[in-house]
Amino acid sequence: MRNDLVILGSGSTAFAAALRARELGKSAVMTESRVVGGTCVNRGCLPSKNLIEAAKLVHDARQPRYPGLSPATIEVDFAALVAQKDDLVAEYRRTRYEALLGEGISVERGRARFLDAHTIEVDGKRLTGEAILIATGARPVVPAIAGLDRVEYLTSDLLSSGEVEELRELPRTLLVVGAGYIALELGQMFARLGVEVTLLERGDELLAHGYEPEVGPALRRLLAAEGVRVLTRAIVRSVATRGPQTVAMVEVAGEVTELNAERLLVATGRRPNTDDIAVERAGVTLDERGAVVVDEYLRTSVPHIYAAGDVIGAGLGSQMATPVGSHDGAIVAMNALTDAGQRVDHRVIPRVIFTDPAVATVGRTERVAVADGHRCWCRAVSLSLVPRAGATRSPDGFVKMVADADSHEVLGVTMVGASAHEVIHEAAMGLRFRARLHDFIELLHVYPTMSEALKIAAISRFKDPAKLSCCAE
Repeated sequence: MRNDLVILGSGSTAFAAALRARELGKSAVMTESRVVGGTCVNRGCLPSKNLIEAAKLVHDARQPRYPGLSPATIEVDFAALVAQKDDLVAEYRRTRYEALLGEGISVERGRARFLDAHTIEVDGKRLTGEAILIATGARPVVPAIAGLDRVEYLTSDLLSSGEVEELRELPRTLLVVGAGYIALELGQMFARLGVEVTLLERGDELLAHGYEPEVGPALRRLLAAEGVRVLTRAIVRSVATRGPQTVAMVEVAGEVTELNAERLLVATGRRPNTDDIAVERAGVTLDERGAVVVDEYLRTSVPHIYAAGDVIGAGLGSQMATPVGSHDGAIVAMNALTDAGQRVDHRVIPRVIFTDPAVATVGRTERVAVADGHRCWCRAVSLSLVPRAGATRSPDGFVKMVADADSHEVLGVTMVGASAHEVIHEAAMGLRFRARLHDFIELLHVYPTMSEALKIAAISRFKDPAKLSCCAE
């Protein structure tokens, strides 16, 4: 049987494409070698945010912030936490993915590989398609560290549900290789659950690439206050097992030191899943990082083969994020199955690191704006100026606006602080419609809310917000 659309993968990108194909009256078949639903629902976004919030409850009880409230201790039953997380994942997978199958959408289970440009083999079964979408996602990078292949270690898949990678017992100590968003989120989460955590960052500062320079130091101070140890300029030279401990020889600022921990978490990034699907048989071009190269219509070097989601890496300014893949998967279905000719647009992609407080950003950083030729007005404003932050005793952090000094168009926003993961959507909508500073100022904001941080940041272009009464412009 020849299918209208064959999709390698069954994650959020794949399902978005399949559902759009069904809306168009076409058939779609997906492939899956692990669990239907892909990374986000099974071992990424959903389980991690579930456990991060649980850890926040433990932390907030221990550190209530308000004078007059006594600290309390919440006993942590990690096995029970994992069990409820697994139940949640199973429910979401059943209702948001598996329940959508049928009526022209199916899944073939097994390892998928190209036989030629129109044929996919899945454990001996052949699938042919008028159009093909590569949506195989990405997986954790395993760095070349001496001895790593001989020790037991965790990756971001530690939150998998029902798979061998799942972490079911809380360690006393945890050594984290890497300090990107996954390492930061999980590192803080485990620390709040009572684990002694050490993060190893190769560079001079946290989040030194792709973020405003104010972010790394601010987050490092906040983590240090919670007891998370962060070592910068730290390069792991080797690892080994010594009894129940993992021993790492780490070069820190030029000097080699020995670090021990019960568990080792490797969180050094993610790589596209293209090395085991035989793309060369189809003639599909990859870049130097193994990502599928696509044009603005998400077509690969073979016109009827498309790619979207994490598997295209940073192509076209994309981000490895579930909503980006879902958005682009629908575009693929339109372009592959109709004459839509829809171009992808990655100009406005809000991003969040779910630490507490969160790191949220959208648009250009100051460095990128200047490199793009803008005369930049760029300013970071302390959240201590935001009434809501004061009222809830959450003054840590800042909001930074990047705007063109001449046109006043807002080009980017970064926020570190309480509710940053929610506030960033107002900024994203502003960037989508090319809002200017006065648009943020003149928009009536509910008082007191953390969204007022955007208004206050915009006001600081023209006035000192510290000298204004509440809500004054």
